[in-house]
Amino acid sequence: MWASAPPNSQAHLRDGRPEGYVLPVPSPVSAVPDPERKTAVTMRDVARAAGVSRMTVSRALKKDSPVSEDTRQRILKVVRDMNYVPDQMAGSLTTKRSGFVAVLVPSLNNLHFAETVQALTEELEVFGQQILLGHTDYSAEREEQLVEAMLRRRPEAIVLSYDGHSDRTVQLLSEASVPVIELWERPEEPIGHTIGFSNRAAAAQMTDALLAQGYRNLVFLCEDGDDWTRGAARRAGFRQAMERAGLPGDRVLPVGKPPMSIEDGAAALGPLLARFPDVDCIFCVSDAAAYGVQSALKSRGVAVPEQMGVAGFGNFEVSRFASPSISTVVVDSKRIGREAGRLIGALLDEKDGRNGPVRINIDPAPTLRASTKPLNS
Repeated sequence: MWASAPPNSQAHLRDGRPEGYVLPVPSPVSAVPDPERKTAVTMRDVARAAGVSRMTVSRALKKDSPVSEDTRQRILKVVRDMNYVPDQMAGSLTTKRSGFVAVLVPSLNNLHFAETVQALTEELEVFGQQILLGHTDYSAEREEQLVEAMLRRRPEAIVLSYDGHSDRTVQLLSEASVPVIELWERPEEPIGHTIGFSNRAAAAQMTDALLAQGYRNLVFLCEDGDDWTRGAARRAGFRQAMERAGLPGDRVLPVGKPPMSIEDGAAALGPLLARFPDVDCIFCVSDAAAYGVQSALKSRGVAVPEQMGVAGFGNFEVSRFASPSISTVVVDSKRIGREAGRLIGALLDEKDGRNGPVRINIDPAPTLRASTKPLNS
């Protein structure tokens, strides 16, 4: 019948095949991966090779597996032999959990951010979470792009350093269905949860401490074009403290783009001394800048602190091991990361009864060291 049927006849077709067509019998599935195979091994492949259901494979891959040990070990051997990589996103279709937290930082070579991310990662591992790290390079536009890209991947939460956000970023984060945690700066209008401190208040406290030592002709050295960064907040704090003391608050020298480096600080000393020849103490936006300033002062034969005071911000290693050690604002960057991780763990716990945004203050501490001294001593 098949031989006499017209080639395009549907009368003798069943499921697209001619009547009487015999399906070839598949060969037994081998647990040995085919080197020519181009597609990824699936859970179905593992289940067929192990002679169990996909549900059993899924259960066997969990830490607290209800599957018998013999069956579990057989499945795990097949998994290893076939180089099977479990699809975390596939599991999230039923658990509604992606298993990762999106983290955005402005700089990858800043020790503070590195310490925060490390502490955050360690805390999240306790809850079985990983991080997906993004680098904004202090760019509001890049931050906006990264936030949009991260949210498409359905993170459990999004953590980012507050340096000011574009209007669209604020909208994206405000409408996100996941927790949003802003770190380091404590914004006046937070989007969600916050962990950090007021850079403005911290800089004002440091300025007050320097004024209490007898300095009157202070100059604040900072980055230029930083109207929306933490540097701008510190500059505002300096100005506030100076004006509160009845002194001019505009003794500020903005140079370069954030973040300010050791080299930037050293290069800025010449223009600073030319513009403010009466300066008796240089308060820098960061410890890196302060170290550069102090090194350049030494090169000029200016003694620190006998002839000039120097102060920084952040308590980086360079401030502690410089000679003389540099007065600075001590910030606990690791604690910021730990608190963020613990907060995320609590928010992801369905039994957690938190209502409303959480505010965790990490109070910095102005610390006077050998680079400044009381002028009346």
